[in-house]
Amino acid sequence: MITILIHEQDHCRRVDSLLRNILPAAPLSYLRKLLTSGHLQVNGSLPQGADLLRQGDSVTFKESGRLTTLMAERRSGLDILFEDQWIMLFNKPGGMPMHRAAEVDDRNLVDVGTALMRGRGEEVKLRPVNRLDRGTSGAVILAKSPSAAGMFGRFVKEVGLDKLYLTVVAGELSGQGTIDEPLDGKESITSYRVLCSGNGMSVVEAAPVTGRMHQIRQHLTLIGHPVMGDVRYKGYPLPAGFPGFALHSFRTSFTHPATEVYETVCAPLPSQFLELCSGCNREAWDKIFPSLPENSLR
Repeated sequence: MITILIHEQDHCRRVDSLLRNILPAAPLSYLRKLLTSGHLQVNGSLPQGADLLRQGDSVTFKESGRLTTLMAERRSGLDILFEDQWIMLFNKPGGMPMHRAAEVDDRNLVDVGTALMRGRGEEVKLRPVNRLDRGTSGAVILAKSPSAAGMFGRFVKEVGLDKLYLTVVAGELSGQGTIDEPLDGKESITSYRVLCSGNGMSVVEAAPVTGRMHQIRQHLTLIGHPVMGDVRYKGYPLPAGFPGFALHSFRTSFTHPATEVYETVCAPLPSQFLELCSGCNREAWDKIFPSLPENSLR
């Protein structure tokens, strides 16, 4: 048997995401077979691909020659949260842009993701379905073809994505509420709930009801609690080496327009983000962290 113990960096990861990241060269059909053959167990039980893993879980595989050959010694640079024949969801690192900037030949998600696909022998050019700011980390959707991009683009425009962000903000905020302040003359609404606070900071869940540019960042600044590291909107600087700012697209849910399956995908928190949350109020955070995302907004 091969056993993998789940640590905090994989907390809330889907089972199928773990398989994709530890078996990067495996075809999707093989990953599905692992899930249906009974050769994979989580804590001694047979899981579904959409099940979320928890810190402390034990994942065991029935060892085989093919599994051993396909299992990577280390994970690739990009964290794949979900993949099917139409789309991929990546856990975008903070500080990485979605596209190459016109004036800078920068490392960006579209190019790196496309190179990853070609390294697997798939001539695919990925196209963003939704976008995250350069400084924001977390779940983002890229389509594998023009037709998939069109299908998901229409879905996002007409139905939208149910998204939940985690952020660390300046100041000790409490409770929960709704920020209903227009941005650029348009209705803009954000719901929020404070998870813990201390040491001059607060860890906050934020759910955008509308989808304006920089909505969460601007709304939190308007109530006097800017996102840490977001200097554009008055956020306090973060320690040197922190990538981007302290805003993470944690959970994305949607009804898949092709399969009609309701999918929920969580993006595990980056290590430096976890350290920042612990530094806010370690005792409170250590109690809250295991309950994510069940005890969350919406």
